[in-house]
Amino acid sequence: MNQEVQIQFPNSISVTIKRDDLLHPVVSGNKFRKLKYNLLQAKCENKKTLLTFGGAFSNHIAAVAYAAQENGFQSIGIIRGDELRDKIENNPTLQFAQECGMQFEFVSREVYRLKKETSFLTSIQKHFGDFYLVPEGGTNPQAVKGCEEILTPEDSKFDYICCAVGTGGTISGIINSTLPHQKVMGFPALKGDFLQDEIRIFVQNENWELNTKYHFGGYGKVNEELIHFINQFYQDTKIPLDPVYTGKMVYGVFDLIQKNYFPAYSNILLIHTGGLQGIYGMNVKLKNKNLPILTVDV
Repeated sequence: MNQEVQIQFPNSISVTIKRDDLLHPVVSGNKFRKLKYNLLQAKCENKKTLLTFGGAFSNHIAAVAYAAQENGFQSIGIIRGDELRDKIENNPTLQFAQECGMQFEFVSREVYRLKKETSFLTSIQKHFGDFYLVPEGGTNPQAVKGCEEILTPEDSKFDYICCAVGTGGTISGIINSTLPHQKVMGFPALKGDFLQDEIRIFVQNENWELNTKYHFGGYGKVNEELIHFINQFYQDTKIPLDPVYTGKMVYGVFDLIQKNYFPAYSNILLIHTGGLQGIYGMNVKLKNKNLPILTVDV
């Protein structure tokens, strides 16, 4: 299931939200897109196990665990933070992944940084045996291929295509499938401007930019202003936004509209990339800090 919701602004600016979060009840949005061809490749290589990496509240970990179970694979998650080993019952994401059959290997943050090193991957293979490697966040050529299917011929009417950015796979696929008159705007969830080179690995077009001003302090960081925006947006539209990715992107676009960044009569498409399972984990963190929680219904 997929649908689009349109919102009108002053200066005849039109914003449409593509509800890619409705693609699948669990493996939604860009996770569905990224895993589509990775699952086919794993089957083609006769792999029986998927292995991947992620943090405590990772949408990717939850999606891989479910997709593996649904498609007849075993799954292994290398989890950042060895202190989480005894806290699974307090973590809705890890609980869900474990219920889907995922086996965990908890490692320190120092060890986790080695995840792309050949020696580290070799040691994991010796420990777990043969597996199909799905990178952290799922970004690889197969993932980009899947994300190239986000836009359809009907989307040619849009001037701007906006999406949240994590590892760069989703925006790369979108860039590859745009038309010459379209501009792609990415809103990184991580602090810093290091993703430019990652994206250029997969794209040739130059019709894109990253706006790094709406990360709210960095990955997984929020404040009361963002929480209020997401809650108010849900009241107004009945569309739930996650606080790590899409919520920040929508906030950023609305703020840029108010600041007259977009020309009059602009037709803007926002990609809702899912990630709503992360709301449960975020609310746990917010309650522990005595902060307002997200009241969206997922």
